[in-house]
Amino acid sequence: MKPDQDDPSAPAYSAVLALPFGGFGVRADDSAIRELVFLPPGAPTIAPDNPLAERATLQLLAWLDDPDRPFDLPLARRGTPFQQRVWSSIGAIPRGRLRTYGDIAGTLNSAARAVGQACGANPFPIVIPCHRVVAASGLGGFANSTGGYLLDAKRWLLAFEAAR
Repeated sequence: MKPDQDDPSAPAYSAVLALPFGGFGVRADDSAIRELVFLPPGAPTIAPDNPLAERATLQLLAWLDDPDRPFDLPLARRGTPFQQRVWSSIGAIPRGRLRTYGDIAGTLNSAARAVGQACGANPFPIVIPCHRVVAASGLGGFANSTGGYLLDAKRWLLAFEAAR
């Protein structure tokens, strides 16, 4: 998701990691991961401020060592029923494999654009690997962006997973 750090009503990050593709924010409370957010390269790191943020941080770092390692995090219930179906479909894409927006749309009796919008609204990127969804004609967008650090992050994630 795009960072909403300029939104004064947005909760502060519980942790911010410096990952190879840039900053990665974690919003968590005592019961669930509320959101994972791609941040620009150079975003200042923040040590985890609660046990669940620490657990998410450790699992994300472990994922860098083994991208086949499953995540075991309580994710807050988010999204519309359609978005949840899209995210479930995305979650089933194995590492190193890609699916197109249209392919997922076909299985859900929907439209590729609607699947793309649901991908862009994914509140838990990496854990729900929306980077594995591409356009029929190429890379497509990422986190509701068609360029900049977000698309650079998608390229990095796909190359990283393909090389493992």
